[in-house]
Amino acid sequence: MLRLLTRPLYLSATPSSSLRFKQALALRSRKMATLNTPDFNKVLYTPLAEIDPEVQNIIDKETWRQFSGLELIASENLTSRATLEANGSILTNKYSEGLPNARYYGGNEHIDELEILCRKRALEAFNLDPAKWGVNVQPYSGSTANFAALTALLQPQDRLMGLGLPDGGHLTHGYYTAKKKMTASSIYFQSFPYAIDPTTQLIDYAGLERQAKIFKPRLIICGASAYPRDWDYAALKKTADAEGAYLMADIAHTSGLVAAQTLNNPFDYCDIVTTTTHKTLRGPRAGLIFFKRDGPNSQDLEKRVNDAVFPACQGGPHNNTIAAVATALLQVAQPTFKAYAKQVIVNAQTLAAALHEHGYKLQTGGTDNHLVLWDLRPLGLTGSKVEKVCDLLGITINKNAVSGDASAQTPGGIRLGTSALTSRDMTEKDIKVVASFLHRAVQLSLFLQKEAGSKLLKDFIRAATAKGSAGAAQVDELRRDVVSFARQWPLPGADVSTLQRPAGIEEGF
Repeated sequence: MLRLLTRPLYLSATPSSSLRFKQALALRSRKMATLNTPDFNKVLYTPLAEIDPEVQNIIDKETWRQFSGLELIASENLTSRATLEANGSILTNKYSEGLPNARYYGGNEHIDELEILCRKRALEAFNLDPAKWGVNVQPYSGSTANFAALTALLQPQDRLMGLGLPDGGHLTHGYYTAKKKMTASSIYFQSFPYAIDPTTQLIDYAGLERQAKIFKPRLIICGASAYPRDWDYAALKKTADAEGAYLMADIAHTSGLVAAQTLNNPFDYCDIVTTTTHKTLRGPRAGLIFFKRDGPNSQDLEKRVNDAVFPACQGGPHNNTIAAVATALLQVAQPTFKAYAKQVIVNAQTLAAALHEHGYKLQTGGTDNHLVLWDLRPLGLTGSKVEKVCDLLGITINKNAVSGDASAQTPGGIRLGTSALTSRDMTEKDIKVVASFLHRAVQLSLFLQKEAGSKLLKDFIRAATAKGSAGAAQVDELRRDVVSFARQWPLPGADVSTLQRPAGIEEGF
């Protein structure tokens, strides 16, 4: 039985003499620094584990969860220790509304240096000529980056087209239902979705072209959150030019693969490219907006993008996050990252092939990128049930709409991604083991659904968790196998050799 943790997970339980000396020196320095500090400020020098063990325990439990499980959510990854250090730095203290050399506050000389460096690294990571492309590195997230881009390109009630959410698109690309406009992109703009071909499940570029002739969009958005194939940017550019529309690519999911030059390049065709930085790019949680400087649609585009980010859509940038983005982009520009990106794709294709061998239905039959979209409807299962079972097993996935679903709120599939597992050093042979766990999880879900006696999710969960039941016994058995496998692997940002089970985590094995 592992001992309960009494210190933060990142501290060694048996520190070396050198580490003990450094810790003692740090403690002595802290005591000396606070010797004359007023009581009301002593809290500023106290470590998290000492002053707020409750929050520290939550962090420790999440670290333990990530170490003990398999992360297969396609929009998640595991960032580096260096990125975590930058993100937790003293840079969080500084306010810096505005742009480098044009701030609304003083004391920003080092922040200016940082932001300029981050811009430079962003262009280098994507192999872009600074004379032809610029970038704003201040967006807080991909969604805010997208709305800022829309604000820069469009006037309220202008028209846009994006891939429909049930076909793999994203909420911020204009999604709405018959009863409700779901996001700002459909509230403030008129949107019309294009779709995938129901037969091939690939983007229907010809259909998009026909729809655009009628709808006359001012903007066409390409990019997706659940589309396992690459994009034909040339076809999209042809349609955009024919209708006098801007072309914007949201490559939030695939940006790391694009930077590594393993997928088609949207920068050859688009006016604007947006991305998050925490998915395949493997950085902190933030966003980027790239804007073209030398195209026919580029007049005032840099100013419009910058003004849309601040002051139109957000306030001062998060400088600690920009530092972490800069660090992650430095890593992206290295040859080793290209090897990582290639392995992500190979792992996804290995996962798809293994599931296909079990007879399961995958949207488009496979993948070109980091994700696999698994259609569960032929099995009579829903994505919600399989997601719930996998949570109990220590496998993190998400339910997802698949082509033909009546509603994105009741999805008939699950979405799987290999970025995080690749960051834990897994290769093809290991992914085949993961695929076997997923196969067992789905077969277990079928058993639990039969045991539940109804199709209600609450009855399904009861069948999986009721003490003494056959379902709960099978869940426990498979969870033991998953956890045993997961704990063989390193976890970026943590020293797994010293991890101990934190208080509040109960394990029956």
